[in-house]
Amino acid sequence: MKNYKRLLQYMRPYVKQLILAIFCIIMAAAANLYLPWIIKDMIDKVLAEKDMVMLNLICVGIVVVFLLRGIFFYGQSYLVSFIGQKVIIDVREVMFRKFQRMPMAYFDRHQTGEVMSYITNDVAAIQSALVDQLIEMVTEGSILIGSLVMMIVLDWKLSILTLVIIPLVGQAMKIFGRKIKRNGTVIQERMADITSLLQESVSSIRVVKSFVRENYEIKRFCRQNELNFQAAMKNVQLTSLLTPSVEFLAAISVTVIIWFGGYEVVNGEMTAGALVAFLTYAVNLANPVKRLSRVYGNLQRAMAAVDRVFAVIDLKETIADKPDAKELPKVKGHVVFDHVSFEYKKGVPALSDVSLEVKPGQMIAFVGPSGAGKSTIANLIPRFYEVTSGSISIDGFDIRDVTVSSLRGQIGIVPQETMLFSTTVRENIRYGRLDATDEEVEQAAKAANADGFIRELPNGYDTKIGERGLNLSGGQRQRMAIARAILKNPQILILDEATSALDTESEKIVQAALDKLMVGRTSFVIAHRLSTIFNADQIYVIDNGHIKEHGTHEELLKMGGLYSYLYNIQFNKKNA
Repeated sequence: MKNYKRLLQYMRPYVKQLILAIFCIIMAAAANLYLPWIIKDMIDKVLAEKDMVMLNLICVGIVVVFLLRGIFFYGQSYLVSFIGQKVIIDVREVMFRKFQRMPMAYFDRHQTGEVMSYITNDVAAIQSALVDQLIEMVTEGSILIGSLVMMIVLDWKLSILTLVIIPLVGQAMKIFGRKIKRNGTVIQERMADITSLLQESVSSIRVVKSFVRENYEIKRFCRQNELNFQAAMKNVQLTSLLTPSVEFLAAISVTVIIWFGGYEVVNGEMTAGALVAFLTYAVNLANPVKRLSRVYGNLQRAMAAVDRVFAVIDLKETIADKPDAKELPKVKGHVVFDHVSFEYKKGVPALSDVSLEVKPGQMIAFVGPSGAGKSTIANLIPRFYEVTSGSISIDGFDIRDVTVSSLRGQIGIVPQETMLFSTTVRENIRYGRLDATDEEVEQAAKAANADGFIRELPNGYDTKIGERGLNLSGGQRQRMAIARAILKNPQILILDEATSALDTESEKIVQAALDKLMVGRTSFVIAHRLSTIFNADQIYVIDNGHIKEHGTHEELLKMGGLYSYLYNIQFNKKNA
């Protein structure tokens, strides 16, 4: 229950509301304890002694008690729900902040749907643990304690006999609780798998339909759904066994009460009304025990989600600022790789002993086969990953010694697949610099050759472009990404195969925009189409994580090496 205690720490800001909520819960529960005493007085005084005054008092008392009970019940429901919702908002925010700070390597290992499942399914389970289970736990606990007190007042000897059964009930709850918690972990994992599969299938629906794989995806989903069903039914099986086990032990207790209490009434040691009241309290005692066993089972299942959430919160953020990290001043763009090596997986090098120097304003291109390490080099510059050995410096500053925000704030990236947000065109471009004016946004769009098509959209710059910008063509999305980078005005630019997915006409328009963008900036271009890098100051040919050769376009062709081979393949294709 260590993590549950951690979860309760999130309730500290709302401790006043919590105290008031618990007071309301206890007072609402106390109303239930009044009824058995009414029955006792009805039998021993009203019926036995014909006491009309007592009858009138009982009737007034019932109305008053249930009026107060309604008020306290409203208070408990509202306040506990308020606290639960606030805590969930806080936990969800903490998790979102955590994911925003996690390194790229984390997202390489975890699917998007899995990440989404943490914030949706697991947090929803936490809400159940805090709200529903907390109300029921305090309510039933209050009734349990109150019933015990009243039973002792009525007959302490009979109460002792009743309490003998409680340790047995507790042991049964403990045994079943462990099993339910383990199964709860499995249920949360199955839900994460379903969420991940659903996200994958929906986001790749074009691929699914193009390969006519609808039935295949249905089978995949049904298989995961069945696994989730099996885990859920295992939980039902355990909780269904827990409740009757507890009820059986409670029934034994009631049987003992009836026999011994009847014996005391026959011998005149107890009134009939007191025995009926005692039996009612005993039932009140059994019901909370039964309900608490169910609460305990549900709580154990919810704890599996709590454990998963805190496992994420406790993850180490590997890309973080050093305690003495400095702000990187405005750079000129002098970048040096000094014997850089990098491994995604330990023992499997992605880059080996890469050294290069890029002077301010130069355009550097990386070419090579797929998987050679081109994008890895580009990803190390903004510290999406940390180098395994060696160092990267900008204007003489080791990038590990400066703050991540000041480093990335001076680097612009135009990726192959542009990710746009489902908001307006204007807000998507303004993402490059949030304080930019409308005029600056439009100027950036003009520089990116995007102003023309934007103004033809239904609402111009205020047109909402839909999820991931799928309402736009690939060339239009790329020009918006370029406009975003222009607005940011970085001194260092990374173009990761920015035109490789475009048709010839779109490529020309986008390339013209990129040429404007690169003027005066240190530019790293990862190229698939060699025609886009003929004018590069230096071209580095990467293969198997090594720099095989480098030079200008003409120099590399004369070498007759890998670059010349790649060039001839593309040239021949163009003439085929």
